Amino acid sequence: MKLDKEEQALLNSIENKEWMRIKNFESESKKLQQTAIKTLRKDQRISIRLAKYDLDGLKMKAVDEGIPYQTIIASLIHKYITGRIGTKIVA
Repeated sequence: MKLDKEEQALLNSIENKEWMRIKNFESESKKLQQTAIKTLRKDQRISIRLAKYDLDGLKMKAVDEGIPYQTIIASLIHKYITGRIGTKIVA
């Protein structure tokens, strides 16, 4: 398996024992797993109206990414809510 530069640097770092386990690893791991489960759970449905142009664009991006367009919409909403994409809305 061929590694790129970043992957090789990470592997070297691990092999050189530059990584240390965090305190309370087990409890932190469980907490993060629960957060991931809650984040990934899709338990609510919504209806939304979009401009045909926007929906077509989403569908094309979805094809490029190889994922369903609904997943892209959910991801964008999640990133917006968590502050990982801009929050300035122009009306």
